[in-house]
Amino acid sequence: MSNDPLLQPFQLKHLTLKNRIMITSHEPAYPEDGMPKERYRAYHLERAKAGVALTMTAGSASVARDSPPVFNNILAWKDEVVGHMKQMVDACHDEGCAVMIQLTHLGRRTRWDKADWLPVVSAGHLREPAHRAFPKPAEDWDIARIIEDYADAAERMKAAGVDGIELESYGHLMEQFYSPLTNHLDAPYGGSFDNRLRFVWDVLGAIRQRCGNDFIVGIRYSGDEDLEGGLTKQDGLTISQRLRDSGLVDFLNVVKGHIDTDPGLTDLIPIQGMRNAPHLDFAGEIRAATNFPTFHAAKIPDVATARHAIAAGKVDMVGMTRAHMADPHLVRKIVEGREDDIRPCVGANYCLDRIYQGGMALCTHNPSTGREVEQPHTIAKADTKKRVTIIGAGPAGMEAARVSAERGHHVTVFEAADQPGGQLRLTAQQERRREMISIIAWRFDQCSKMGVDFRFNTYAELDDVLATNPDEVFIATGGLPHTEVLTAGNDLVCSSWDIISGDMKAGQNVLVFDDAGDHAGLQAADMISATGARVEVVTPDRSFAPEVMAMNLVPYVRNMQVRDVTFTVTWRLQSVVREGNQLKAVLGSDYGDFKRERIVDQVVVNHGTRPLDDLYFELKPLSRNLGEVDYDALATGGVQDVTRNAEGAFRLFRIGDAVAARNTHAAIYDALRLARGL
Repeated sequence: MSNDPLLQPFQLKHLTLKNRIMITSHEPAYPEDGMPKERYRAYHLERAKAGVALTMTAGSASVARDSPPVFNNILAWKDEVVGHMKQMVDACHDEGCAVMIQLTHLGRRTRWDKADWLPVVSAGHLREPAHRAFPKPAEDWDIARIIEDYADAAERMKAAGVDGIELESYGHLMEQFYSPLTNHLDAPYGGSFDNRLRFVWDVLGAIRQRCGNDFIVGIRYSGDEDLEGGLTKQDGLTISQRLRDSGLVDFLNVVKGHIDTDPGLTDLIPIQGMRNAPHLDFAGEIRAATNFPTFHAAKIPDVATARHAIAAGKVDMVGMTRAHMADPHLVRKIVEGREDDIRPCVGANYCLDRIYQGGMALCTHNPSTGREVEQPHTIAKADTKKRVTIIGAGPAGMEAARVSAERGHHVTVFEAADQPGGQLRLTAQQERRREMISIIAWRFDQCSKMGVDFRFNTYAELDDVLATNPDEVFIATGGLPHTEVLTAGNDLVCSSWDIISGDMKAGQNVLVFDDAGDHAGLQAADMISATGARVEVVTPDRSFAPEVMAMNLVPYVRNMQVRDVTFTVTWRLQSVVREGNQLKAVLGSDYGDFKRERIVDQVVVNHGTRPLDDLYFELKPLSRNLGEVDYDALATGGVQDVTRNAEGAFRLFRIGDAVAARNTHAAIYDALRLARGL
């Protein structure tokens, strides 16, 4: 048996967990009609097959009709959920993986205009800032009904064969009852500390009465709301000890903080640029104070940190949830002594930010996550070995190289710079976003192990490509900033890239016109304002930086709110003219014939990129497919089989920003879909 702390079994009541690594409850928004069907099942099964001890589904499954999910959650209040859950549980059990599910009533953390348009219910009138719904304080019949809903849902899960359930408390209805900030009820469920906890005990008691004492039940809760007037650390310790002493729960899953605002959520679930495992020591204090099975997860992205968490006795089970979205085979690679092959989580938080905007969770640099059915994580060897030539070593080019090499092809990569990275190398110039370079570093390491031929410092031209005698050619040359968006003064502005790269020194009074709404605009504004300059970010959108999304926005705003930065929405930069040694920027509006002027010393434009596609169009007439892509085959996992020029010696594909300005995930997904069919 291995002496690795992570690989030791853990006994939880009657359940033996084969190692100390778990996937904590989370909702990737993969259900169909509120049910965990094929996509959901394949996602968890992939990780079960790779050796994770416990996978916790849902984040959270709704127990009641008046708890409508604000994104695509499992509906545990429907009887039909039993059959779908049983299929997933049985499949994971066949791989030696335990399965639990998290249950909740969202309370005020939802909206009244979702699903059946029922009133939002809570323990008071106070609305949650994140979802903006004013709740109805729960009446006695609401409380009685919801307690039964919890018990009904738990009974359904037991019937499905799950190994246990976890109740979600933090931010949801349970915590809304026991937090003094949100409970404004009278006795018996409001007022004193004991009264505020009564709802939790009544729910747990009803579940035990229905499911028995042998059924595993845990709770995920905040041991410290970290809010003025809220539950304190001492309150959290008291609650932890009472939960232990109640005999109603079998494990504690501890978090720290609150989730009613974007900043609160981001502190509780930290993203890139924030400290790793910031609440691990706090979880360790809870475990020490209770001597009770304790689980924890919050930005534990690497094996070394996870191993420390177990070896130091901080927790009994360590959650590596986003890490498993990046690499579902993480545990297998630990067992096989291949930790350096683990695809790292870079904390980009594309997964969570997408679900909060109504999409399904996707990993920035693993496009197979959530697409296990149509885009498997493993790459099959090709029947025929080919020569694949790739121009550009950004994220698209590097993924094309990795997948082509996995297929067994001979791969040559041309790159004009002296190292791989493309736009990601530029992004990683800022310390807070330096983790992004791991997307490239991991691929370069994998490609190097497979013998990919990299030719750096080479600006590839037509003859260079033809000299490789290719069967397949990928143009992954990316794009360059497009700033010519003004009626006058295009020569007087610089791009966001100029600022981020350091090619252009920041001014002292700067207008940043952000018409792309992505990271580059905010990153430039952040870097300029850090010099002490005055910055105004202007956008024609009704909100700033919509492509950055909620949790990723938090660090930018925190930085810039303490500096001399203002945000101006619904105004469009029209022209720039010289006025003495200053610049006059004229703003217009899409809403009417309105004008405003600004006098500044620098104007920065962020308007996306235009493709670097000259080489593509040179190669196009020589290619067999004339550059054409079969979109039906691309979308459905089929094989590209377009022939438009029988004399062509190779097929030609454009990927990533060489096609159009998009994002890192799109670039990598392009490459994966095309290269795996070669």
